[in-house]
Amino acid sequence: MTVQEQIQKLREELNQHNYNYYVLDNPTISDFEFDVKLKELQELETKHPEFFDANSPTQRVGGEITKNFETIPHEYRMYSLDNSYSKDDLKDWEARIKKIIEGDVQYTCELKYDGASISITYENGLMVRALTRGDGFQGDNVTANVKTIKSVPLKLKGDFPPKFDIRGEIVLPFEGFNKMNEERIEIGEEPYRNPRNTASGSLKLQDSTEVAKRPLDCLLYNLIGTNLGVDTQFESLEKARAWGFKVPSAAKLVNSLEGVFDYINHWGLHRHELPFETDGVVVKVNSLQQQEELGYTAKSPRWAIAYKFKAEQVSTRLNSISYQVGRTGAITPVANLEPVELAGTTVKRASLHNADQIEKLDIRIGDEVFVEKGGEIIPKIIAVDLTKRPVDSLPTEYITHCPECHTELVRQEGEAQHYCPNYNGCKPQIIGRIQHYISRKAMDIEGLGGETVTLLVNAGLIGNYSDLYELTKEQVVPLERMADKSADNLIKGIELSKQIPFERVLYALGIRYVGETVAKKLAKHYKNIDAIVNATVDDLVNVDEIGIKIAESVHEFFGSEENMKIINRLRYFGVQLEISEEQLKGQTDILKGESIVISGVFETVSRDELKKLIEDNGGKVSSSISSKTSFIVAGDNMGPSKKQKAEQLKISIINEYEFLQKIKK
Repeated sequence: MTVQEQIQKLREELNQHNYNYYVLDNPTISDFEFDVKLKELQELETKHPEFFDANSPTQRVGGEITKNFETIPHEYRMYSLDNSYSKDDLKDWEARIKKIIEGDVQYTCELKYDGASISITYENGLMVRALTRGDGFQGDNVTANVKTIKSVPLKLKGDFPPKFDIRGEIVLPFEGFNKMNEERIEIGEEPYRNPRNTASGSLKLQDSTEVAKRPLDCLLYNLIGTNLGVDTQFESLEKARAWGFKVPSAAKLVNSLEGVFDYINHWGLHRHELPFETDGVVVKVNSLQQQEELGYTAKSPRWAIAYKFKAEQVSTRLNSISYQVGRTGAITPVANLEPVELAGTTVKRASLHNADQIEKLDIRIGDEVFVEKGGEIIPKIIAVDLTKRPVDSLPTEYITHCPECHTELVRQEGEAQHYCPNYNGCKPQIIGRIQHYISRKAMDIEGLGGETVTLLVNAGLIGNYSDLYELTKEQVVPLERMADKSADNLIKGIELSKQIPFERVLYALGIRYVGETVAKKLAKHYKNIDAIVNATVDDLVNVDEIGIKIAESVHEFFGSEENMKIINRLRYFGVQLEISEEQLKGQTDILKGESIVISGVFETVSRDELKKLIEDNGGKVSSSISSKTSFIVAGDNMGPSKKQKAEQLKISIINEYEFLQKIKK
């Protein structure tokens, strides 16, 4: 046997033993025997570096140092799930599905593991990349750290597609978490707070050798890609398991919501018997074809929903109420609490939302309050224990003036929130707007964080986001914690932001009610900032998905002389205030004003490609047929009731080839 054959044989053996131990939980050799074989392989690889393989079992021990984690776009966006907290929520969700999908719908029920989301890419059966969720559009490259997790296969077995992504959760089992804490306490270190945060933090450790020491596990549950050779979610789980992935066996295929409720009831009672943290159940439409037909909202798939188990509650004392000023001037009251343990973390603060919430619950300083964390990142107060209220208690009087600039607050009719109207003179608003401008989904200015923005404003170096483009290295070097290289990176990051496309610039401006989706709609419709500036409220309302509230806010923003000065400065500095020629390529108004429904399975183009073609040619994609539908693009397996409804409403049905001809004209 040649050296290369010896190395390959050992690699295959060790991969199989890893799989037996970490995935099947059924070891066939002792730890000592495994270590002997691993050492033998390490020695052979050291002597023969020409046979190096990045996916060798020896590479799991770590050793790679990552100073900065590269941010890489996800090929397929990582969406968040809508949450539900009651069975009525699930019934409403199914009702929405049944409006689009005809016939029977099966559901795959899976446990919702509480860990750090991960997307792993495989090409030709080899792991090539692992990215964190990030903002859903792009994540951090943590490949070196994920390679150290023994339940993640470096090389697949069986009949797998040439390329795909698999999504899952990096978790820290209770047993390993408790052992880590015992060791920390023994050496006098502070114990970790909870498994989820510890797992998430582990992925961002710079030294992969340290990650390898942690007993992390990876539970995988979603295949993403094209031509995967599967028709259902449940089948995809079985396939992934066969290829060598650790796929939780708790998943169950059910034929109705009653089956979903039975699954929820079972795990609501038995989830504490599991070795991992779980916080709910994920319900997915099983058929991938039906998933495709249902599609996505701006944030979530319509074909999946998370049911969150009942939230944990604790009671504690409300010591004081403070008031925060947001970038839009909105005032948010915050409860400062006697520290208390809740769902694995120490809670010191809770959101009080607005004056109405305080009045509704009659929340007072000194009260014993019930705090809940279910589904909320920030805990909230849900009730007051009136039996423990001090006799000298006084009702809470909501502030009348801004806590920062002392301007009298306003509250518009129909608004829950109070606002500070001092748009240009209230420091938290100024800082908040600039922090929003530089954020990842907006201008994504590398080297410039929220704390640095605060330092720059407090030092009088900037007063709005257009001032960023006049900063010099000499001005920022003296700032706290600002080294020479950091200053270089900051100035370079600001310069690079001039290349950010118009739709993101529009979002970055921080116009009230204009989120990412609305910014895209406006950019696509108007093509440049001047057209938006000159649009009337009536013009704006006619843009797809723009209501009167958004239209008035946009019109008011560009009606401000101060804002227009800032826009003109951005123009002068070279920030993108119109859609580029590249983006305009292939875009027409052929389908302007048309509302189009896509239904069925297609041969030459995917549903996503069809949607893009419709939008690129000025049309609007609708999920349901109505009298407003212009026409339907139908493929195979269009539902009979959809066809019947189209005939009743006399709506024309064309196939994909006719559609492609239509947009060529």
